[in-house]
Amino acid sequence: MAVLKKHASFEGVKGPLLTIVMDGVGLSKNDKVSAVASAHTPTLDMLLAKYPNLSIKAHGTAVGLPSDDDMGNSEVGHNALGSGQVFAQGAKLVSESIKSGKIFASETWGALVEGVKSSGGTLHLLGLFSDGNVHSHIDHLKALIEGARDAQVARVRIHILIDGRDVGETSALDYICPFEEYLQTLRSPSFDVAIASGGGRMTITMDRYEANWDMVALGWQTHVLGEGRTFASAEEAVKTYREELHCIDQDLPPFVIAKDGKPLGTIEDGDSVIFFNFRGDRSIEISKAFEGDDRFCAFDRRRVPKVLYAGMLEYDGDLHIPSRFLVNPPEITHTMSEYLVDTGIPQLAISETQKYGHVTYFWNGNKSGKFSEELETYIEIPSDVVPFEQRPWMKCAEITDKLIECLESGKYKYLRVNFPNGDMVGHTGSFLATECSMEALDLQLARILKVVDRLQGAALITADHGNADEMYEVDKKTGEPKCNKDGSFKAKTSHTLNPVPFIIYDNYTADRYTVKESEGYGLSNVAATTVQMLGYEAPAMWDASMIELK
Repeated sequence: MAVLKKHASFEGVKGPLLTIVMDGVGLSKNDKVSAVASAHTPTLDMLLAKYPNLSIKAHGTAVGLPSDDDMGNSEVGHNALGSGQVFAQGAKLVSESIKSGKIFASETWGALVEGVKSSGGTLHLLGLFSDGNVHSHIDHLKALIEGARDAQVARVRIHILIDGRDVGETSALDYICPFEEYLQTLRSPSFDVAIASGGGRMTITMDRYEANWDMVALGWQTHVLGEGRTFASAEEAVKTYREELHCIDQDLPPFVIAKDGKPLGTIEDGDSVIFFNFRGDRSIEISKAFEGDDRFCAFDRRRVPKVLYAGMLEYDGDLHIPSRFLVNPPEITHTMSEYLVDTGIPQLAISETQKYGHVTYFWNGNKSGKFSEELETYIEIPSDVVPFEQRPWMKCAEITDKLIECLESGKYKYLRVNFPNGDMVGHTGSFLATECSMEALDLQLARILKVVDRLQGAALITADHGNADEMYEVDKKTGEPKCNKDGSFKAKTSHTLNPVPFIIYDNYTADRYTVKESEGYGLSNVAATTVQMLGYEAPAMWDASMIELK
């Protein structure tokens, strides 16, 4: 039993304690590029001016990523928030496994390679095509291609999901053109390697939380069946779609590469398939499609090839999705939810579909389900299936309606909520829409804090990483926004390297503790702070609390 020890002199907040995650809301030093700074947010401004707050790290080594040049993301951010510790995360695990050679010595790799060699089939590599290092990295893809060549696999086909979200919004050709040159250096009479299909990551394949299975169905038709508009190359596809549709990379329609009128790389019986993303949330549905038996009913697959399928990692450790994987995921233990349950503290987790898994699955250390059906309540508000810039307020009002109802019920001592606005709308690259999303969120903060005060509770307000705080690409030398050819600022759709706020809103027990100043705090320090606010001592393995009791 992971039971928390009651603090000897501090009973904790009288009312409920609420953690508010403003997803994608970082702290920028440059107001010119920040939709957070430019938005009318009187509540957030008041909090930062009048209440104790710290700037904490939400990227790089502070959340288990390889270096401080790596942007944080919602997955690792919520892992750190919920576990109170820093664990080596997907990108680092894969890089270390490649460097050591363990990935190519694994039983899964051996089965995939021997499968296609014995059948005369094709090894297919499918995943996000960039060096964003949030869901995947192009260097991992290259390592798999070279590993296949060294293992004497005769034919490899690559299915690219174009990014424009964790990297520049129109950077696709910056990856495709050098990659084609790279592939040319590998080709030989005994090694046939080529790009076979692709499309924008927000159009095909990479749905999450079953918000839009049509994306996965379209990806299946493109990658597996080879159906769709054909082009001679990925470069031609991107250039054509840009000229016709003027869309950014993440929204590019699907395309199929064809030669002599036939798709270059359909997936057939006897083939092997690797989904080379290391992050789980946008990898689970396509994995279910490949591994699902006759009972699979999310969409009509029409033809289901008999393949060996594997993920880069195991994307769901409880449901064991997929059944084969190349690199073991981090084992995240001693999470806050487990401690709260074993201590008998009832808790609520709530968000809309887009971030529901983050306040449940990722918060609990990549664990599906609950630690206790009796003590935990999870509420998912269904997200709209519309472009986020068209409805930037998303479901923040509906989330708040339900959250207030739960606060006032008196059933929960600890509650956590994620508002996805700053992240999901920030990814669109629309400055105006992201401003609107922040203003919508600010209205909800005002509503929530009134209830927290009425119940004599407290709120911890933070974020999992930055995004809305840097909506334009910045010239590192001048600090000024970069410009397009027409003079407009160049939109940035990726996460940022900025710190995030940590604000303590407490009008009843704030005199019982002080906030400890430090430049070394990160998201993993939030858990210990939380249990101290509840009147308990933090477990020894967690990173230190940011408050000191008087």
